Amino acid sequence: ILGLIAKGSFGPILKVKDISKEKIYAVKVLPKSELLKRGVLEQSKEEVIVQRQVKHPFIHNLQDCWQTQRHLFICDYCSTGDLHTCWLLRSHFGEEEVRLIAAELGSALFLHDLGIMHRDIKMENILLNDQHLRLSDFGLSRRLKRGGRAFTICGTIQYMPEILSGGPYNHAADWWSLGIMLFSLATGKFPLTAEIDHCRMLAKVRDFSYAVPETFSSALILLLTELLCKNPMNRLRNLECFKMQTFFRGTSFDPYILQKTPVEFILELRTHPDWAAKSARGFSLDYFDNFDCDQI
Repeated sequence: ILGLIAKGSFGPILKVKDISKEKIYAVKVLPKSELLKRGVLEQSKEEVIVQRQVKHPFIHNLQDCWQTQRHLFICDYCSTGDLHTCWLLRSHFGEEEVRLIAAELGSALFLHDLGIMHRDIKMENILLNDQHLRLSDFGLSRRLKRGGRAFTICGTIQYMPEILSGGPYNHAADWWSLGIMLFSLATGKFPLTAEIDHCRMLAKVRDFSYAVPETFSSALILLLTELLCKNPMNRLRNLECFKMQTFFRGTSFDPYILQKTPVEFILELRTHPDWAAKSARGFSLDYFDNFDCDQI
């Protein structure tokens, strides 16, 4: 075990080295006792099934998975950190950077064409490789056909729209979460502070009116307004409409063209002296002092 990359929905994501292959991987460690206690064992199986189905340059790909007596392990290629760490170090991003982030993550939401909802789009689940972003942590994802509805309350409270009420909701919820994330990246703060329970948060979401800084371009203001529409039927909720936004004029959504344009802040921030401390966010590797590494 080389270090901690991030904290997932149900367990840490560790940076590990396969000694026999001399390769570095990211391994999500899921304690079985925790999965059983929370009643999410079947959901964890679903996570593996979904990730095996999806291959995309801006989605973190599954490499392997296995289990021991006490843990489940889900293994991917290693990232260099997550977008939340970048945000903590930078506080906010300029419009050109937001445009690149939005294009890469928007193209990743082709997931909906495969009938998959992510349900936990947030900065912590956007991992970084050397030069680009990758949507990760499918621990709350589910397969949902176009026109289908879901009812489970899940996700991260500050990123939830109509999910807070227990449904019905559909793929439009992922676009709201993306809107919350882009707003926060551009302004340096969330539109709303988190409440301690879903009912209070739902009331706040229903009543809130957010203020977009007047210094933003009209194109960015329009994009955020379309994504953060409270009525999911009127919300910008599909990739084709997303691409047609004025904010993306002249931007290619072809994943292979996007890959040729490195996201510069990743190159800059991964060498930041505070990167490791911000990434850990108070989590200590002392927890793994008695961990049986031979079982990984």
